[in-house]
Amino acid sequence: MIGIILFLVLFIVVVLFSFYKFYFLRDPARKVPIGGENIVSPADGKIIMVKKFDKDKVDIDKRFLGKVKALTKDVADKGFLVSIFMNFFDVHVNRAPISGIVKYVKHSKGRFINAERLAATFENENVQTLFQDRNFKLKVIQIAGMVARRIVPFIKEKEKVIKGQKIGIIKLGSQVTLILPANVKINVHEEQKVFAGETVIATR
Repeated sequence: MIGIILFLVLFIVVVLFSFYKFYFLRDPARKVPIGGENIVSPADGKIIMVKKFDKDKVDIDKRFLGKVKALTKDVADKGFLVSIFMNFFDVHVNRAPISGIVKYVKHSKGRFINAERLAATFENENVQTLFQDRNFKLKVIQIAGMVARRIVPFIKEKEKVIKGQKIGIIKLGSQVTLILPANVKINVHEEQKVFAGETVIATR
């Protein structure tokens, strides 16, 4: 009886390890749309928010206004917030939305609430990466979730990146938010499924 129990435990461990190693950490090749002034999705998942912001107001709960200002101030006075929720089954490798220079990679401590909630965008632990291409700036925020508590950046400050390049991974379910200036045309909508490095989020 003990032998059977040990076998079952070992079997479960092997299955879970294999799932994590070969499915969850999978990194499929992507066809990046190189031509044009397009901005590609930094993550696989579902669009859960597309909102406008400016320095005086934001089209969401007013209690987040101060945090929106803090997150957006080094991108633009007005623009768009685009949030993508990654569930457990999505690819969790994140990619650069544009080619350019990494101005900074900054880790911020915070909470670990459900990454599908709006509050997670502004309150959870995160890694913020600011990209610049000539006079154009945007920010990618990799956000930890209730289970996903490890964000692993692959890039560093002053590094040159190309659009679609792998920039990091968030382990288990989580969220990625893109902060864009107002002079872009948004090409996606809430509830849309997007793919890192392939789906065009906006054009500039």
